[in-house]
Amino acid sequence: QSTKKILLPVPLMNVINGGQHANNNIDFQEFMIVPHGASSFSESIRYGAEVFQKLKGLIESMGMSSAVGDEGGFAPNLDSNEHALELIIKSIESAGYSPGEDISIALDVASSEFYKHGSYHLESEGLQLNSEQMATFLSGLVDKYPIVSIEDGMDQNDWGGWQKLTSQLGRRVQLVGDDLFVTNVEFLKRGISEKSANSILIKVNQIGTLSETLTTIKLAKANGFEVILSHRSGETEDCSISDLACSVEATQIKAGSMSRSDRLAKYNRLLVIEHMSRAQSFFAGSKVF
Repeated sequence: QSTKKILLPVPLMNVINGGQHANNNIDFQEFMIVPHGASSFSESIRYGAEVFQKLKGLIESMGMSSAVGDEGGFAPNLDSNEHALELIIKSIESAGYSPGEDISIALDVASSEFYKHGSYHLESEGLQLNSEQMATFLSGLVDKYPIVSIEDGMDQNDWGGWQKLTSQLGRRVQLVGDDLFVTNVEFLKRGISEKSANSILIKVNQIGTLSETLTTIKLAKANGFEVILSHRSGETEDCSISDLACSVEATQIKAGSMSRSDRLAKYNRLLVIEHMSRAQSFFAGSKVF
């Protein structure tokens, strides 16, 4: 029997959807809660479930629908991206947790969806920003809210913008390349050499083979990049990414919200792995951030 410790990843739980994932007026695609202050993976799942239910009640009390989207998050029609952040903070506190200490926030800006003709069009904010202004806008959100991770803060082809964002925020938060890297080792090499991003989202079927995926993970880790295993928008109950996250010692997993069986299957598999390994497992926790 192996005595090797198994690392359980911190879950990034998608609770509010916007952008292309929702028919509402929020620009950012995903607002996630990150229950990193928990003592174990199973505790982090409990934290997430409790906040999710508080958020549901809050949305319903505002007279809005609490129906969920593809990834299990809510899609209320809010005034702005900041309104979504405020609702999440309220839900964390209402569940009895401390924002930033127990549970933080992660964003998937998916800015390629609103980057047109060299500008970032934030319609809900009434803003049209160049790369430098977009980096400053995101920095302002980090100053104001307990945000620990920003995915695709710049357009996938705006490498200059990514450099600006990384030099401005790279020491403070996790800057995750998804559309930027598409789990491709060549794009990751460019990101490393140009100091664009400091973390990578890993999607096995984005690159196509398991061996290419493992090569990309190995390169990321060798260069100090955080590795986040991720689901896709269209999912099944296949939970291979849960096993893969543990086998490559990914510090985080992005598997959706606390609803929909295709999302919960991934969390349930990780709970089984934690239970089976017991004393031989440990939770990645707050030190990741």
